[in-house]
Amino acid sequence: MGYPFTVALLILVFNSGMWFDTFPEPGKQIAPQRPLHHRIMFYNVENLFDTRDNPNTDDDLFTPAGGMHWTYKRYTAKLTNICKVLVAAGGWQPPDIIGFCEVENDSVLIDLFENTLLSKYRYRVVHYNSPDHRGIDVALAYNRQLVECLYSRNIRVSSGDLLTRDILYIKALLGGDTCHFFINHWPSRSSGQLDTERYRFAAAGLLRQVTDSILLLNSAAKILIMGDFNDEPGDESLAVKLNAKVNREDPLLAGLYNLTGNKTAGEQVQGTLKYQGVWNVFDQIIVSSGMLNNTGGIYVKPDGFTILNDSFLLEPDVTYTGYKPFRTYSGFIYRGGFSDHLPVYVDVFVGKE
Repeated sequence: MGYPFTVALLILVFNSGMWFDTFPEPGKQIAPQRPLHHRIMFYNVENLFDTRDNPNTDDDLFTPAGGMHWTYKRYTAKLTNICKVLVAAGGWQPPDIIGFCEVENDSVLIDLFENTLLSKYRYRVVHYNSPDHRGIDVALAYNRQLVECLYSRNIRVSSGDLLTRDILYIKALLGGDTCHFFINHWPSRSSGQLDTERYRFAAAGLLRQVTDSILLLNSAAKILIMGDFNDEPGDESLAVKLNAKVNREDPLLAGLYNLTGNKTAGEQVQGTLKYQGVWNVFDQIIVSSGMLNNTGGIYVKPDGFTILNDSFLLEPDVTYTGYKPFRTYSGFIYRGGFSDHLPVYVDVFVGKE
């Protein structure tokens, strides 16, 4: 399916209120007492696989007999660790909306939200299988007592022989306002930044066309984009192809703005992941200009982007000095940590200050 047809179809869907998948929730009521803000989080959880072999994907490493010796005990320990991160991110109340990447399927998230301390928060999971050869996908979970999912859809990213993660779209009711969410995990730099950038260009171009189709109908639409983009905010894929600006002093109508900018979490933590001693900010949150205007409805503060860097998420970097994320594996060595990425979040406020 080509981009022009995809965008035309999306315009029809946004305009008509129709969609391909809905989430009926019989008897469900949105809590009448809404908080003053909603915390929105994104987290690359680093290879959240179950222990079963999927014959249709290359997940053999993450099985009990595979090279990672991925046992049920290690799997449940990983779920407990992620639960701890989500609780810490919300200050003992987990975020209302959480975007994920590197999850194998919906069952691992159902285990996370039904078989840990998170079960009392009544999350619902939105997930679609994508063509990534390893079987890892993006997903979203939301607290259904505070958020209502209106529609969802996976958007296929294609460029030649590229098999990568879909972009996940969710249209939700948040704080009495409609917000469009896009969860991303763009193609990696595994074979070099320059050799792979055309794939990220394809993802950026498609995402921009889809967001433009929303903004064409409503220039003040509330859009929140989050993900692991495998590029920095100033790289061409984000700054040019997606045209997500970092100067937020005077937001233009129907523009996209990268809240991440040059944000760090302090002298020791200067990004969301660290590779060969160098910090990168690949995990980002981008919003439409409508989210920056505090004129009613929901909005974000321009400096609201935060990298969660609690001490339990870090360990000393004995090779390159300083600290680095405390990850689950280092190569094939099980470390028992959390992820090779740090989580990021932003608060979405309700009403005027």
